[in-house]
Amino acid sequence: MSEKKKEKKEYLTLTSGKTWAPYNWHVGEYWTKFLDGLKEKKFYGIKCHKCGIVYALPRQVCGRCFVKMEDWVELPHEGTITSFTVVKFPYIDPNTGQIIQPLPFTTASIRLDGADTAIWHYLNVTDETKIKVGKRVRIVWQENRKGSIHDIKHFEIID
Repeated sequence: MSEKKKEKKEYLTLTSGKTWAPYNWHVGEYWTKFLDGLKEKKFYGIKCHKCGIVYALPRQVCGRCFVKMEDWVELPHEGTITSFTVVKFPYIDPNTGQIIQPLPFTTASIRLDGADTAIWHYLNVTDETKIKVGKRVRIVWQENRKGSIHDIKHFEIID
């Protein structure tokens, strides 16, 4: 019997590094119109001609009636908090792979006036004793807008 020589195995471990992978994709005519509106500080919703529901984020087909929607409406920059979360524990941003900073931060579900659905976005208040469902809020816009949902910097509570 011959003895087998034990092979040393070397494992490759990646301990640091970043990858940059720029890409573009077509968001379609509905989201193009919506995002172009944000560049101009306009928040567009879309209304179903059959049931009258107004969606705060555009979609091509009504979720209730299943009909194509083409009636665009410009929504006001104010709305109402329907729910909120104050995030106090770190986690990794799935878009960047980086730990979310700074902490704490607040996200809120907001129904803009004239809309029947709500959107989630940042709220500039982190003291949960000052945030209540039903509080009125308004959009605070980024100074330089690019056609992204992040053209909305955050919402602020209207005192």
